[in-house]
Amino acid sequence: MKINFKITLILFLFIGIITSCNRTNQENKPPQEETINLQHFNHLYKEINIAGDTLAIVHIYSEFPDYDFVIEPSEGFTCVDDVARAIVMLSQYYKTGKDSEKTLHKLKMLTKFILFMQNKNGYFNNFIWNDYSINTTYKTTVAELNWWSLRAFWALETVLPLFSENPVFLDKIETSIDKLWVNIKTDLSSKELKIDTINGLKIPSWLPNKYAADQAAVLILGLLPYHKRTEDIAAKNMIDHMAKGIILMQKGGKLEYPYGAFMSWENLWHAWGNSQAFALLKAGRQFDNQDYIKSGLKEVDHFYPYLLKNGFAEAFWIEKNQDGFSETKRNEFPRIAYGIRPMVWAASEAYQITKKEVYLDLSEELKSWFFGNNVLKIDMYDATTGRGYDGIISNETFNHNSGAESTIECLMTFLETN
Repeated sequence: MKINFKITLILFLFIGIITSCNRTNQENKPPQEETINLQHFNHLYKEINIAGDTLAIVHIYSEFPDYDFVIEPSEGFTCVDDVARAIVMLSQYYKTGKDSEKTLHKLKMLTKFILFMQNKNGYFNNFIWNDYSINTTYKTTVAELNWWSLRAFWALETVLPLFSENPVFLDKIETSIDKLWVNIKTDLSSKELKIDTINGLKIPSWLPNKYAADQAAVLILGLLPYHKRTEDIAAKNMIDHMAKGIILMQKGGKLEYPYGAFMSWENLWHAWGNSQAFALLKAGRQFDNQDYIKSGLKEVDHFYPYLLKNGFAEAFWIEKNQDGFSETKRNEFPRIAYGIRPMVWAASEAYQITKKEVYLDLSEELKSWFFGNNVLKIDMYDATTGRGYDGIISNETFNHNSGAESTIECLMTFLETN
């Protein structure tokens, strides 16, 4: 039986188009299991000996092309900020069941570093020098209520349950947390619930560093497991205290710029560390607080799609006028993993709460930034080496370095959403 040549050709072309489309769709989908590669993280990880005790650090800077380590001359070569990140990431990795024994060992060594960095005042210094002495004086390392102390709180509470069979080490972690919590309560609980006006915006003044909603979100992430573990009413009050302030930092709405975005500090929004929506959604789920959930979803529903449609940014500043909110300044770059991860986490948490596929799709679209869905159309994470690159720095180029923050933030993104 003869087959018409034209029909055969049409069928062949049709099958080819379908196959090509399927292949393209597959290529555009970010890998899943194979994405989580700890090779470069293990390169950054190092065990050191201080006064006869072994603990571990992660090198902050790893520079292209050989990815050798570099020390920052004013700060040091490792810090609580990145070690705390590593603890949160590895705690998630431990739950996958892969390399459990090795991962738990690394978690213990890294936790020992955090404990070592606690100052006698209860807060944490951030950096150490190459000779392993603690940098206590530079502005980004002073032992105070700041990013590194709050990240230490979150990390210690995250890792604590994994050492339930090691009561001696468990007690050391709990003692450290208790000492830190006493300070946080002292410094924040007594603050008056006062509203300031900055560039026409109503801004709460009782958050960490007065206006830092981004830091308040990290504090909530530490307090949620702390409250679940201790049922401390002061912790619940502090969560509510911080959440109220974060909600007041939300500006605009569905049809009003900036579309439900949470300001990070004063009238500034910045992408990095903008975990307010995620923290509110986590708190809303834990306490069945619909006000928290509604506020968190508002940013996810309206601001994230706006960014996807109009392009990401590093930061912008706004003011309030008679017509609403308007932008006064914008920084387009750099665009970094630490700016994408909080949004992916928030969209993923929105899905966990609502079970609506739209949030799962949003999470995947945001995550695809790492795999070519960005202004440069390049991968910002190399799954074959585990390197997370240090950011897109313009419309023409990106930073080829692969330091601790970017690498760990990439892995945190994939582990939370896989």
